[in-house]
Amino acid sequence: MKPVPSERQRKPSCIVLGGGGFIGTNLCRRLVSSGARVRAFGRRCQFPQELRGAEWYQGDFSDVAALAAALDTFDVVFHLVHSTTPQSANLDMVGDEAGNVASSLALFDLCRKLKVRRLVFVSSGGTVYGFPQAIPTPETAPTDPIGAYGVSKLAIEKYLAVYERLHGLDYRILRVTNPYGPFQVPIKNQGLIAAIISKALRNESNEIWGDGSVVRDYIFIDDVVDALVAAASEQSDTRIFNIGSGQGRSVHEAIAAVELALGRKLYMDWKQSRAADVPTSVVAIERARDMMGWVPKTSFASGLAQTIAWWRSRETAR
Repeated sequence: MKPVPSERQRKPSCIVLGGGGFIGTNLCRRLVSSGARVRAFGRRCQFPQELRGAEWYQGDFSDVAALAAALDTFDVVFHLVHSTTPQSANLDMVGDEAGNVASSLALFDLCRKLKVRRLVFVSSGGTVYGFPQAIPTPETAPTDPIGAYGVSKLAIEKYLAVYERLHGLDYRILRVTNPYGPFQVPIKNQGLIAAIISKALRNESNEIWGDGSVVRDYIFIDDVVDALVAAASEQSDTRIFNIGSGQGRSVHEAIAAVELALGRKLYMDWKQSRAADVPTSVVAIERARDMMGWVPKTSFASGLAQTIAWWRSRETAR
């Protein structure tokens, strides 16, 4: 008689670090719907009702004991945690390094000891390149961050390569551009699309840094989740993938698209530009297409419509 397979053998097991946030909530929902055993780890959960089917494990990323207890028996680790923003990291570089780089090293050591099958890390599709030499920017482009946030993201990438070389820790890195969509709330001065839509629905003005000419690569969250799921199992020798739309839109163009979708003029409070903002950031996505079979499927117009619908339902429920 054949032995009964263990729970770990029967179902894929995934832990999402930062599972209570924007990307984490969407990823957990997808993993649960696919039948995986899912645990979400984090300090707080913004939408607990959306994590039905996943186990919520509250803890701080810098607490090694809590992290070790959470990781035990899980095969795939999604590392979405980053405690700073491009602005806050520059204000406290020591704290940025301690909270993100040092804590990630502790995570990698735990993954090695617990024999995690794969770690998927969400890096930055813009800040690690600095002022790009080519647009769209390929993964082979020089990495020369101009701010602490990009430096810490890149340091984590480099340490992952060292851990694989020395200890065999298997990993994939997704350099994600500017994700937007349902469950993104504009906290910590991140999420332009979420900020514009949420304030427009409340007839409030938006605070915009710069003159609106800055160009970014906006990617809908469902497409990001597709990439994360693909990265958990893809079998090439490639480790780093850009994840974006491959198309750039200026802040002015993004605002105009939201105005068109809402059918109203928006109020903007224009502020002085910031030194940490590069003029243009758009990534090349051919590698993800060729190696993972991943392509973004959601148009900007469709993504905006879905995001606006989510925000309207949220406002109605208040």
